[in-house]
Amino acid sequence: MTILDHETSDLPTPTGPMRVHIFRPAADGKYPGIMLYSEIFQATGPIRRTAALLAGNGFVVAVPEIFHQHEAPGSVLSYDSAGADRGNWCKANIDMASFDADMAITREFLKAHPNCTGKLGSMGICVGGHFSFRNAMSPDVLAAVCLYATDIHKLASHVRGLGTGMADDSLERARRGDIKGELLMVWGRQDPHVPFEGRVQIREALEQSGTLYTSLEYNGAHAFMRDEGPRYNPVLANFVYAHALELFKRKLGEGDQLSATVATETKH
Repeated sequence: MTILDHETSDLPTPTGPMRVHIFRPAADGKYPGIMLYSEIFQATGPIRRTAALLAGNGFVVAVPEIFHQHEAPGSVLSYDSAGADRGNWCKANIDMASFDADMAITREFLKAHPNCTGKLGSMGICVGGHFSFRNAMSPDVLAAVCLYATDIHKLASHVRGLGTGMADDSLERARRGDIKGELLMVWGRQDPHVPFEGRVQIREALEQSGTLYTSLEYNGAHAFMRDEGPRYNPVLANFVYAHALELFKRKLGEGDQLSATVATETKH
């Protein structure tokens, strides 16, 4: 499916304009929406290619610039030590209320997009996986994919978190059942950013709350989905995309509606 790239909108937020990149099928019609949250490097080439893949499968994809408070519109951080340092500084110097407000603004924008059906999903990578996890706490988000989501877990030996003070409440909210949609959690077993103890902690929170989720673990390093650099594993990436697309098509398309109809009919 042919897609349109480089369509952008600058959305007003309480902390200044936030640029959102839109990827969508060129064919006329309405499609479900997916919010794609990037790594700390913002809308890089690999993120754009992920957005294009999703759009090519029949979705309107919105990629917000998550650090718009500190970076000029269109800014992309490099995949090197300087870029990582800057990205990590940004994620620790924006308060959670601002992150939450930005996600709410993006949801409303995408729901109202003329090519969107109004049904929303979320996907995120690395710190973006944490955004997607938190975005799933909105009832508007029917399905969320979180790829090696960092900073959700809290370990006494290595305190982590998102936002100013690195003390977000994402894990606590997940534990009490704030996530209503269906989750797909994807992890790399050789990822030092989310160790085994952290993955167990997140899974236990989802089990405790009764959240509907699937958790997949692969023998992969952090960023094994990024199609740039030595950690990329294209075989694993293809597996993950297949699972993600199945979830989005089922929850945002007709799959669940048809299943519900069949279930209703079998009761009579």
